[in-house]
Amino acid sequence: MNTKREKRIGVFICHCGKNIAGGLNIEALDEHSKQIPGVVFTVENKFCCSEDGQNDIQKAIRDQKLDRVIVAACDPALHLMTFQRCGEKAGIKSQFVDLIDIRKWTMHGSPQKLDPGQALEKSKKLIEMAVKRIRLKRLIPLIEVKTEPSVLVIGGGVAGLEAALDLADKGYKVQVVERLPTIGGKMALLYKVFPTNDCAPCILAPKTAYANIHPNISLFTNAEVTSVNGYIGNFNVQVAQKPRYIDINKCTGCGECVEKCPKKVVDDVYSAGMGNRKAIYIPYDQAIPKKAVIDDQNCLYFRKGACRICERECPTGAIDFEAQTTTMDLKVGAIIVATGFDEYNPENKSEYGYGRYGNVITQFQLARLLDIDGPTKGQLLRSTDGKEPKKIVMVQCVGSRDKNRNNYCSNICCMYALKHSQMIREMVMPDAEIYICYIDMRTTGKGFEEYYRRTRELGINFIRGIPSEIVEETDTKNLIFKVEDPDIAHLLTIEADLVVLSCATIPSSGTGQLSQILGVERDENGFFKEVHPKLRPVETNVRGIYICGAAQGPKDIPDSIIQARAAASIVDGELRKSKIKLPEFMVKAKISYQGGA
Repeated sequence: MNTKREKRIGVFICHCGKNIAGGLNIEALDEHSKQIPGVVFTVENKFCCSEDGQNDIQKAIRDQKLDRVIVAACDPALHLMTFQRCGEKAGIKSQFVDLIDIRKWTMHGSPQKLDPGQALEKSKKLIEMAVKRIRLKRLIPLIEVKTEPSVLVIGGGVAGLEAALDLADKGYKVQVVERLPTIGGKMALLYKVFPTNDCAPCILAPKTAYANIHPNISLFTNAEVTSVNGYIGNFNVQVAQKPRYIDINKCTGCGECVEKCPKKVVDDVYSAGMGNRKAIYIPYDQAIPKKAVIDDQNCLYFRKGACRICERECPTGAIDFEAQTTTMDLKVGAIIVATGFDEYNPENKSEYGYGRYGNVITQFQLARLLDIDGPTKGQLLRSTDGKEPKKIVMVQCVGSRDKNRNNYCSNICCMYALKHSQMIREMVMPDAEIYICYIDMRTTGKGFEEYYRRTRELGINFIRGIPSEIVEETDTKNLIFKVEDPDIAHLLTIEADLVVLSCATIPSSGTGQLSQILGVERDENGFFKEVHPKLRPVETNVRGIYICGAAQGPKDIPDSIIQARAAASIVDGELRKSKIKLPEFMVKAKISYQGGA
């Protein structure tokens, strides 16, 4: 039997309007494809993915008795499933339908765009390789496996909690792993949210409270994922939970231990470095769980083997200095990553003096100062002398839109500068003189432009320019800088009492390590990478692992919640069937992604 004749390969070359046809010689590519061994049929089509295009492919499969199909068009993440389903309708197994991307070399705006001659040669090679690959391809046996009706959510911020609650309400068992001692994420440390200036805790608290008591949700705080292996429907996950040195079943959150603790340290997390806490502390009033935790890096007992005052003062005997890290093994059907973001450290932008000048702070630090539960109970005071700043300057795009640091827009910086300006004017200091130095004001969300307009109406000054350097006055500790204002064609010299830096949104610390553990790719900016930014924005390269919120890229709270619900919906769609067909090799290999804790 002549096995070569059995493998009848058809090549379908898409014009994609002018996206491909405008950048390379389609006729030459078609003629070349006809000469490749194993190819028995080639054809061009204006839009292969259209209804007519798919009908033409199905007709050719039947008429030409094709048993292998290659479509030369766009990114497989965009339309591979489209053409696989098309082939299945005509009687070809989905594994024998391939899509190769030749559009990346021709489409206007593509970073990989080539001149027509190079695009043609690259496309020829790509089709040749695809033909060789599909000629040798054998049908991969599929095995039906049961799926675990449970989900792991990594990250207990607003996106992670939204996904967890959505799935838990559908009946799935959900394990939420949060590396901090309490859930809520960044939103828990905000006082107001734009564009309505609603109370942030009032929006978040019902979610954190419900997650805490939901019968289908288990919360693991002070914990991190250390290894993952398996496949969709059957992931084995190992979680390490660091000791709080508090028995949470005995702790009532009364605060007696905190009050008596003699050791004060700077609170870098919940006060953003603007206030102090004790070595044993309850993160904040609405923390969940509202239980004490001991900072073993600063506790006098762990550092010097002395003290133990908290142990003596605790009325319930909840202190446990001998507690150890515990390891848990979880079996879940799917994983959702909602690890949030960190604020860029502006010390790298030395021209602004952050870290050297006490009156240069970040927007997140300002958020904590404006919070009535923050380190100054809502009073806006300078750290250098405790005085109210009368002239405040906000500098936008610090570490964002910077090719030497983070070459992307951080999405939320313009809006939180507007929010804090409004809060200062309306709630704290009505007579404050506020300037916002910006490159572009980006207010693209629903109600955002109106919010910007309202800020201007409050008398906030906008300068379309960024200061080059900030210098501190020795005596007053005021900050002096020059900035060009093109609207008035004048170089301004400003002496400010306080400078607030609107810093870039960057991937949360540990994202690189977690991506290795999960086997999930990251994009060029370090965020977890989606399969396709428009059609598959919450899926990753590992089936069964999904991303949402700022783990995928900078975004505000509404967009984070939308993505969380989208990820939960896809998980539900996969696990609801209770059984799933997977390639035999994947099931038998017991794939492991982790390279170490």
